[in-house]
Amino acid sequence: MNMKRYNRVLTIAGSDSGGGAGIQADIKTIEACGCYAESAITAITVQNTLGVEAVHPVPVEIIGGQIDAVLSDIGADAVKIGMLHSREVVLCVRDALKRNNARNIVLDPVMVSTSGHRLIEEDAVEALRSELVPYADVITPNIPEAEILLRCGSGNAGLKLELQDELPDAARMLSECCGGVSVLLKAGHLSEEQVVDVFYDSKTGQCHKLPSVRVQTRNTHGTGCTMSSAFASMLALGKTLPEAAEGAKRFINEAIIAGAEYSIGHGFGPVHHLYKYWK
Repeated sequence: MNMKRYNRVLTIAGSDSGGGAGIQADIKTIEACGCYAESAITAITVQNTLGVEAVHPVPVEIIGGQIDAVLSDIGADAVKIGMLHSREVVLCVRDALKRNNARNIVLDPVMVSTSGHRLIEEDAVEALRSELVPYADVITPNIPEAEILLRCGSGNAGLKLELQDELPDAARMLSECCGGVSVLLKAGHLSEEQVVDVFYDSKTGQCHKLPSVRVQTRNTHGTGCTMSSAFASMLALGKTLPEAAEGAKRFINEAIIAGAEYSIGHGFGPVHHLYKYWK
């Protein structure tokens, strides 16, 4: 009897007690995309739709142990990386992925929560840029995260991204200062009516524009986690990088539209990760 095989995605991220972002959003997204979700938790957060109240780091040996346990037995067709709060955790994750020959790595450089809470220590930013980003296949920063990485890589402390037309060049610059990684630069923080994310494929040097109409909603908590997990899932399913970028954009756009119909909590609510299965 020929047994079926799962398309496996490992998510390495923090836990969100409110369920809208982090490991919870990742697992929902990965399963909704038709893949098998595995996890390694890097931190436990106390949070809800109103914000993050506390962060409890998981010891680095436990983080590395989770990754080793999963990859040495089950394996993974793709890896999504989210919240890594310290330099030690960044290096731990890099080393664990290297010794397990991980592939199709999607890194979401999580730095600040939707409510404005800083989620990464200062010395972890440079470690992320110089030690882990070059090992990834693609990074998925939003505008503030891209600005931080570009300032860190270029030394231009005053760098700001304010216009849609600036994003293709910014994505190329990010790739150059981050070891040649491909870049999905998300445009949601800009004020334009149309949200045009940009995917720069470092293998071909081509920029792909990914447009969508802006949805007027407060339910945007966990959009970055969701989109990067969808990207990793598409890679696990065998899609090319540009195809995965388009598939991830389509998934997050539909999840935002569906989630806008719901009221949950008193702050920034989540998107509807399971919109394909129930309304």
